[in-house]
Amino acid sequence: MTNEPLRGVYPAMTTPFRDGSIDYEQLRDDARRLEAAGVDGLVPVGSTGESATLSHDEHVRVVEAVVDVVDVPVVAGAGSNATREALELAQRSADAGADALLLISPYYNKPEPDGMEAHYRAVADEVDLPQILYNVPSRTGRNVDVETAVSLASHENVVGYKAASGDLGRIGEVVERTTDEEFAVLSGDDALTLPMLAVGATGAISVAANVVPERTCAMVEHALSGDFESARELHRELGPLFRELFVETNPIPVKAAMELRGYGPGELRSPLSPLSDEHRDDLAAILDELDRTEVSA
Repeated sequence: MTNEPLRGVYPAMTTPFRDGSIDYEQLRDDARRLEAAGVDGLVPVGSTGESATLSHDEHVRVVEAVVDVVDVPVVAGAGSNATREALELAQRSADAGADALLLISPYYNKPEPDGMEAHYRAVADEVDLPQILYNVPSRTGRNVDVETAVSLASHENVVGYKAASGDLGRIGEVVERTTDEEFAVLSGDDALTLPMLAVGATGAISVAANVVPERTCAMVEHALSGDFESARELHRELGPLFRELFVETNPIPVKAAMELRGYGPGELRSPLSPLSDEHRDDLAAILDELDRTEVSA
């Protein structure tokens, strides 16, 4: 990656499974399809990629498979609730060819702010790749405090903050207090991407971009170029999909959407279960409506 701040759309890729095993051929097809659609980078083995159910070896092989077939930057999910494990995954992802890392905040053990910062700083000190902090308290049980994010932004290897807390006040404060750093705030919540761009975010790590990459890229690009009227029009078109992709635990709905679109099987690893029939019917109707709607210019 260049030293330029992160900008644009980075799909949070799913990991396709077939009969319990990773379907690497489908994974490579997905990566090529998304690159051809104009995304700015790819994010495999994050939450959407069911990283929690991948072995470390599988994790590395997914990163390698994506790196091998695209020219856009690959940002590998590599976090853990154990600092030692996070360091191992981060280094192995770097060795696999990742251009940058997305590091989820430690989950379940709920460190205090000092412990949170020490965890992130340990990985940034040891692994010489650009790194993005990932705040998703609905999954981890703990926020990455504004003070922690601002402090870490001064580290040369910490280049961004994926915001999925839903708290625009906190997100806006992180933007305001890191303007003097080479540091980007990225949306981690499709429904809030446009509002986050309005307060200074520069892009999104997007679930919806797996399904509608061109429209997601167009919405973000319009907003970044100051054309908020066009961005709002696309946001309104995509709003029903944004909401439907989170009616059940991510990535259950997006995998169903990709299967409906013909992008391989929608298989999930246990303990995740298939999308309910009711929600699948709703999702199919939304996708059909989008197919009938011309992409906004």
